Amino acid sequence: MAMNKINGGMEVIGADGVHVGTVDQVEGDRIRLRKSDSFGHHKGHQHYIELGFVAGVEGNKVRLSANADIAVTLEEEPSGRPVDLG
Repeated sequence: MAMNKINGGMEVIGADGVHVGTVDQVEGDRIRLRKSDSFGHHKGHQHYIELGFVAGVEGNKVRLSANADIAVTLEEEPSGRPVDLG
């Protein structure tokens, strides 16, 4: 997988094609999502997705290996801990 093809502004979608977020930038082995894509009581917080969940890059979209409803549970806070959706 050519991770160097992932750039800021690209849409991140689940395997089902549903919007998960927008790339802010790649940091190490994680994609940092834009704060504007955060949800619920996590609104305004930075979230990350491990590059290992990327299935491919298709044009201006980063497709994950999990459906969107699962992918949001895989998001991490800056500390590397999973997002608490509760």
